[in-house]
Amino acid sequence: MRLFGSAVRMFWFAALSVFILPHANVLGADKVNFLYTARVMSQAYPWIAQEAGLFKKYDLDAPVVFVTPGAPSAAAILAGDSEVAQIGAATITRPFVLGNRDPVFIGGVKSALTHSIIAKPDIKRPEQLKGKRIGVSRIGSNPHYFAVQALRHYNIDPREVSFIQAGGAPETLTALVAQAIDAAVLTVPTDAQALRMGYHYVVYGPDLKIAYAATTFVTRRSIIAKRGAVIGRFMRAMAEAAKIMHTDKEFTYKIMEKYLRVDDRKLLEASYNVEIKALEPRLAMKLEGFQSTLDEIAPTEPRAKLIKPQEMIDSRYLDDMEKSGFFEQIWGGKR
Repeated sequence: MRLFGSAVRMFWFAALSVFILPHANVLGADKVNFLYTARVMSQAYPWIAQEAGLFKKYDLDAPVVFVTPGAPSAAAILAGDSEVAQIGAATITRPFVLGNRDPVFIGGVKSALTHSIIAKPDIKRPEQLKGKRIGVSRIGSNPHYFAVQALRHYNIDPREVSFIQAGGAPETLTALVAQAIDAAVLTVPTDAQALRMGYHYVVYGPDLKIAYAATTFVTRRSIIAKRGAVIGRFMRAMAEAAKIMHTDKEFTYKIMEKYLRVDDRKLLEASYNVEIKALEPRLAMKLEGFQSTLDEIAPTEPRAKLIKPQEMIDSRYLDDMEKSGFFEQIWGGKR
């Protein structure tokens, strides 16, 4: 009977462990309010971290929440609704220039723009975009900035077109198909989807090689002061996710299929091969990209000319991962 009683107790202990211990781990995890701002390949690091179990590895509870780029996402990070955001630098640069020095960039993801302008067949040359409706996600977003720079490259005054806010890449493509706009600013893989539908490139963005802090990680200095170690663990999860994206194509494709709802392997491969060249494997923050965001607003806000990119950046987490050997460990000596 004693043996039987012991066996019963061991059974119930094992059963309770299955149900209780995992929940205890979740309850003990540090919550990080995180947002991302575009359903595109360049914002996949958090998706990868989620699916690869990296947040759990670093004892984090970090729901991946989408917020529309531009004013809504800026408000979320500045008001404290989000502690870390994956966002285009321009969204935060203007508040910084205007005097809010709490937001700070802590990592880079994409340092060049790879958007393109896609249009219906009757618009064959950039010059024909004059007077047309060009769809972007939001005014002030990366697609909008790219369109402005691309038009200027072809000596077209941006005021000669009408920018239509669509809300996101899928919505912009939908607007193009519905003929609510004449051209769309898209990036991979949505641009390739448009090509398959009969649209074509009027401006192929990767050829322009526009330096820009297109995708970054941003938090607030006040958050670092209170939860510095937690943010550090979050950045390590992002660093491992970046390594996975650059070295494990198959896993990355599965993530893209799930989050972008694209199951065409050839399309994913073509998109990956274009986008991966612009992504930072070690989350580097390139000053020229941040300078571009300052130059963008300088004509309407002269104070931007007085600010150096270094003032907007805190590299402590990247420096720590480099000096501690963390990068060396996860990359196995590769650079």
